[in-house]
Amino acid sequence: MSALYGTYARSDLAFERGEGMRLYDQHGRDYLDFHSGVAVNALGHGDPHLVSALKAAADKVWHTANTFTIPEQERLGQRLVDATFADSVFFTNSGAEALECAIKTARHYFWAKGEPDRYEIIAFTGSFHGRTLGTIAAGGNPDYLEGFGPAVPGFKHAQPGDLDSVKALVTPQTCAILIEPVQGEGGVTAMSAEFMQGLRALCDEHGMLLILDEVQCGFGRTGRFFAYEWSGITPDIVAVAKAIGGGFPLGACLARGDVAASMVPGTHGSTYGGNPLATAIGNAVLDRILAPGFLDQVNAMGRKLTWHLQQLAQKYPDHVLELRGKGLLSGIKIATPVRDMVARLREDHGLLAMSAGDNVLRLLPPLIVSEADIEEAMGKIAAAFDAIEAETAANGAAS
Repeated sequence: MSALYGTYARSDLAFERGEGMRLYDQHGRDYLDFHSGVAVNALGHGDPHLVSALKAAADKVWHTANTFTIPEQERLGQRLVDATFADSVFFTNSGAEALECAIKTARHYFWAKGEPDRYEIIAFTGSFHGRTLGTIAAGGNPDYLEGFGPAVPGFKHAQPGDLDSVKALVTPQTCAILIEPVQGEGGVTAMSAEFMQGLRALCDEHGMLLILDEVQCGFGRTGRFFAYEWSGITPDIVAVAKAIGGGFPLGACLARGDVAASMVPGTHGSTYGGNPLATAIGNAVLDRILAPGFLDQVNAMGRKLTWHLQQLAQKYPDHVLELRGKGLLSGIKIATPVRDMVARLREDHGLLAMSAGDNVLRLLPPLIVSEADIEEAMGKIAAAFDAIEAETAANGAAS
């Protein structure tokens, strides 16, 4: 019996090494990775630049407290500011912590303005923002709230894509709107540019802040550095994690300078957040993602994946019910129970994918994916559909 909490429905599969787009298990079998550790391994496995940066940082200082200046953190923060809308950055260890910082920053902004009752945040059904008490309340999913007592107050939930449902929830107590430009866990739903622009205009009209959760869809996954860039808007706060560390625990909350101005010593903190080892690796990830041509290639592969998924949908209309997502955050709503499909792909076809809400098969390849990798993955999914059809026919004949 395992000594670990039973919070994960784990496969017995264990990996010993990884190289590029491939993982290798304890028996030497290779798997094509369209999972990326839930969008974390943006540069795949064993990226030489990341490995070199990790080894070099390990020979220096692993950790110091944030009561001291951390040069690698200062450098990474400035580079993120230079590449985005933001003026200020707070580093965390995870996406949930980045969202907690975003929520606290928004509320504290209005408190500092003399509006302490303005703390409510409008979020969306189908969203996922983390597993802390604050972020499960923001997500609003009853399954994640069950058993943990009353939900943290201050969150209302609108329908994604329905601007009128958002307008109906705005009150004098509303301080912000919180949304994933592309929902991941909830079903791989991409918000339209028009909807995102509508949210920005609504925030401007009522003096509210627009908070974006780009933990999964940011850092290049949709073909631009951040997904909000596709809609041409400017957010006030963005939470990021996952790909920012390329596999090392790291997250960040990015904000406009005036929004973050009230977050003075004592208002927030983190023991590990942005320590020397984490931010050295974060800088190495940024070296690769912001290198000339990298995001152009990601965008091209996102279009290739979309095209190949469309071909798959045409060939298997009884299996593929809907295509969703943006770029290399893609989803296939399928007829087969998605958890069964994930297991079949893993065990029978050597393809690592994952599930999302609404019976969606989620595809999250590393950003280094090639068209050959995409074609191989489509072949494996097609083989799984063929096997399901053969089994159904055999069962029908037997009965």
